[in-house]
Amino acid sequence: MIKLINLLILTIAFTANANQVIKKVEPENWWVGMKNPALQILLYGDNVGHLTPSFSKKGVSLEKVVNVKSPNYLFLYLKLDKNVQAGTFQINLRDNSKVVSSISYSLLTREEDSANRQGFDNSDVMYLITPDRFANGDPSNDDIENMLETSDRDDTNGRHGGDIEGIRQSLDYLSDMGFNAIWLNPVLENNMHEYSYHGYAATDLYKVDARFGSNEEYKEFIAEADSKGIKVIMDMILNHVGSEHWFVKDKPTDDWINFGDSFVSTSHRRNTIQDLYASNTDKKHFSDGWFVKTMPDLNQRNELLADYLIQNTIWWIEYGGLSGIRMDTYPYPDKDFMSDWTCKVMNEYPRFNIVGEEWVNEPSIVSYWQRGKVNHDGYKSCLPSLMDFPLQDALTRALTEEERTYGSGLIESYKMLARDFLYPDPDALVIFPDNHNMDRFFTQVNEDVDLFKMGLVYILTMRGTPQLYYGTEILMNNSEAKDNHGVIRSDFPGGWAGDSINAFTGKNLTTEQRETQNYLKTLLNWRKDTSVIHTGKLMHFTPENGLYVYFRYNDDEKIMVVINKHETSTSLDLSRFEEMLSDSSSAKNILTGSVVALDKTLTVAGKTASIFEVK
Repeated sequence: MIKLINLLILTIAFTANANQVIKKVEPENWWVGMKNPALQILLYGDNVGHLTPSFSKKGVSLEKVVNVKSPNYLFLYLKLDKNVQAGTFQINLRDNSKVVSSISYSLLTREEDSANRQGFDNSDVMYLITPDRFANGDPSNDDIENMLETSDRDDTNGRHGGDIEGIRQSLDYLSDMGFNAIWLNPVLENNMHEYSYHGYAATDLYKVDARFGSNEEYKEFIAEADSKGIKVIMDMILNHVGSEHWFVKDKPTDDWINFGDSFVSTSHRRNTIQDLYASNTDKKHFSDGWFVKTMPDLNQRNELLADYLIQNTIWWIEYGGLSGIRMDTYPYPDKDFMSDWTCKVMNEYPRFNIVGEEWVNEPSIVSYWQRGKVNHDGYKSCLPSLMDFPLQDALTRALTEEERTYGSGLIESYKMLARDFLYPDPDALVIFPDNHNMDRFFTQVNEDVDLFKMGLVYILTMRGTPQLYYGTEILMNNSEAKDNHGVIRSDFPGGWAGDSINAFTGKNLTTEQRETQNYLKTLLNWRKDTSVIHTGKLMHFTPENGLYVYFRYNDDEKIMVVINKHETSTSLDLSRFEEMLSDSSSAKNILTGSVVALDKTLTVAGKTASIFEVK
């Protein structure tokens, strides 16, 4: 009897241990009907590498099993037939002949027309949000057990408690303002010891940070945003992860991380990629180097890791219902992998959109990465869009430099646009006055409200997809702490209970802040319904004497924008613009509502950007 009881205890213990063998299954599910029939499943657990997998699912075959140096990984490669049906099947793992673990794996039905989802485009205006700093909708998740960094709103570089729920509660405000796309800085788990709020040191690529919410809350937020006509763009990083990531602490292979466990800083010399004479040493130093010690650089030349990262991207698009991706530090990963990544994502979702960050003010380098570019070295990309850093830099100089010679002032913006021939598709670029990594635009223009408004008009009427940073509408600035990222990413007033200032309601905003907020609201809602700004052609005229005139036009509509940097009203000779105005007699100023005659001259207000609907 005692032997029987002991045997029963051993059997129960073995069964319990067997069910605990697998700690992670990634991705946790997949979908039928994907264009790419291949599926990699990563299994992770103590000493699972020697186990033998088997399953029975009609339409699914096991193509190969990959063992790696670490005994705690097993990579399965499956092939899904075109007509495979959705459903759950068991993957059994055997140790010799005994099944020691069994995994229920689900193949789901895709949302209707998922493959044809529409990505963000020029009809949209993005609102960039740093989630930790925007609104705290659920204070109960500010601190989570077993997460390394706790909240401290008094710490400029600490976590403040903003979350997905706070953003969800703000959707009506954003919709009313006229925004129809949201780009969130990364929301994935960043379980790092400090400075984790920004999100760029992920410790789990399949899990939303619990201090922001859950995967399900993220998905529900995206669905609610969509119901209000707002698209959601996910911020992703393929170049690196956080040093506390579980697959950094237990690397599958020796070459999973560039330079192994040794911190070697990237040179940031991005020119080496296009340089005809660059040494391999310099190229490696740029691409394989780490940003900081807490951000190990991923080796995308490892095929297992490459497949893992591509599938992770597609999983989030399908699971979350995304309308776009903003790819951080785009030129830093292996460039051949980035070509493969963009092409495979865009193959699955032909109407999707991805914008890459190439932070350099030279269009010849930025354009190298765009889809359709014929490069000197034959490099091909499927990346639709890039952040237009060159135009951002030119705009700031155009507004703040004195109008002296051909090489200063408004001519800077003109000259930069004149280099659009370098891009295969300049209309697809994302344009912006600032973002989370640079001084606030109000600070850049020396807190000059008139110059600030000129910049907003320019961004919202120029070719490309505009992006504005949260708080721009209320003149948020960092003039007392330039280049201080913690201050640049200050809390949005009203996002926390008890805030004395509330930008959502207007409570205690200054007169100047309320006026600017209403000004931008007028612009955004006008732009939303003005298709010629979304798809029209662009013609600009060389700036002269502090005046810059450009047109957006198509067969049915015509918009004239006049930027006047003079302090006083100025008379504009219209004969110079006859090719655009020859058949027009009047125009409506969309900001004032007044109708003006287009005779020989037009008087434009001083230090103002005026928008005219030409009749």
